[in-house]
Amino acid sequence: MDMESVRSGHSEIRSERSHHSHGRRHHGRRSRHHGRGSDRDDRSVTIKTPSGDEGCGDEERIEVQILPQDDNWADNTTAITGNTSETAMSMEDMSRITKDMEESIGFDCARYIGTILAGILGFVAFMSPIVMVTLPKLQIVDWIAVEPCGPKCEGLLISLAFKLLILLIGTWALFFRKPKATMPRIFIFRALIIFLVFILTFAFWLFYGVRIFEGKVGDYYSIVMFAVSLVDALLFIHYLAIILLEIRQLQPMYVVKICRSPDGESRNYNIGQLSIQRAAVWCLEQYYRDFNVYNPYLDHIPGSRRANKMSNFKFYDVDGVTNQTSHGRSRAIFAAAARRRDSTHNDRFYEEQEYERRVRKRRARLLVAAEEAFTHIKRLQEEQGKGPAIPMDPQEAAQAIFPSMARALQKYLRITRQQPKYSMEDILEHLGNCISHDMSPKSFIGRYVTQGAVIHNRKDYKPTQTWVLVCDTLLSRAVEQGMLFQLRQGDVSLMCTVSKIPHFNVTEEVINPKNNKFVLRLNSETSV
Repeated sequence: MDMESVRSGHSEIRSERSHHSHGRRHHGRRSRHHGRGSDRDDRSVTIKTPSGDEGCGDEERIEVQILPQDDNWADNTTAITGNTSETAMSMEDMSRITKDMEESIGFDCARYIGTILAGILGFVAFMSPIVMVTLPKLQIVDWIAVEPCGPKCEGLLISLAFKLLILLIGTWALFFRKPKATMPRIFIFRALIIFLVFILTFAFWLFYGVRIFEGKVGDYYSIVMFAVSLVDALLFIHYLAIILLEIRQLQPMYVVKICRSPDGESRNYNIGQLSIQRAAVWCLEQYYRDFNVYNPYLDHIPGSRRANKMSNFKFYDVDGVTNQTSHGRSRAIFAAAARRRDSTHNDRFYEEQEYERRVRKRRARLLVAAEEAFTHIKRLQEEQGKGPAIPMDPQEAAQAIFPSMARALQKYLRITRQQPKYSMEDILEHLGNCISHDMSPKSFIGRYVTQGAVIHNRKDYKPTQTWVLVCDTLLSRAVEQGMLFQLRQGDVSLMCTVSKIPHFNVTEEVINPKNNKFVLRLNSETSV
């Protein structure tokens, strides 16, 4: 009787499903122009399940909604973002705007505005002594005739010229350099130097206007001495700038640890007395030089087949057995899941070992293939210019021997997840350069054996790299013991921890020559 009811239920389900599917197709022909909501309502199936009590007239209906399967699924893909309004901007728009801002003229002006202002102020300060000495000789205003310049005055003029030349060279070497970074806060010592130059130039011009210009001083020697005093003061400010901007930071005082997330690679470096923002720029310079490129595809190492085939099973009680049997089965399932969870680290260990073995194997195949390919070419000497062989340039030779090792290189780049980094043109160009400079096969594959430094990553290289500096202290302050700051760029973040180098108290201990003598202790068990 139960089997007949189950069969009747299945037949009723099939008939109801066929009825609804036929109605859905018929309705789809008539109203295909309707919206998405009506399409979803049409693609539904009502399933009737037989109840346990035959006398009961209620029926349990289960609505199963069938999603539409369009052929052009790529055009209807919905991207879920954090925007909640129609006027909001997506992350792609923000990145595009940021890139345009970096490449725009306004960003370049903001990048060089400090250098331009410092250059203008330095030019005014440099030309001030020359103008002070030249102005009395021009007779632009009602200036009384100045006295002729004697030997002492001419010696001061020569000294003034050489001091100005030394100041020009020193200022060009110290200040007129392309800025390495655009910092969010001002550089206090640099601002202090610029402020001192401004105050000094303003004070000298103020005294020049009040005491010399208005007084119509006719002693030209005094005027030259006044200008030489200004040049001497500017030279001392330049000397102070060298101490504050260059020499002060040379002595190591702290050790900074740079740890990259998410792969956890870390380095330690010695730094001097720097501000937080300058220390962050210095850490970025070391990062681009010493750290390998972060490859996000290496975080997902291909697991073993057994691990991929493992899945979770759900058990349903369809026969109405007792609770004791179901509880026993649940306990067995939980115990199996716990054993599998405990063996996860074991599986990961063997998966990593297997992955490293495969990488070493394919590296060896790549090296053998490169060595065999390089044996097929030979540099053509001048006396061998005439012969059966057709001479080729380095790029043609690279294209001729590359197919013999292309498969091995492709497999190695695939297993090390580096295939998005290198294109065919890039590989052929590198191979042509190696052939042109008589490099060995190991030199050719050296670029692909490791991930390479960040600075040599051509794919992600940009003239301007934008990083976000996160710190709970004012960025213009100096670094201290235990300070933490973070640098972020996309998915990569650098956690920098500062530790101060301790003071080393070295004491002296003198060994008394009289106590530097030994005796041999013998006993019955001594082997000597």
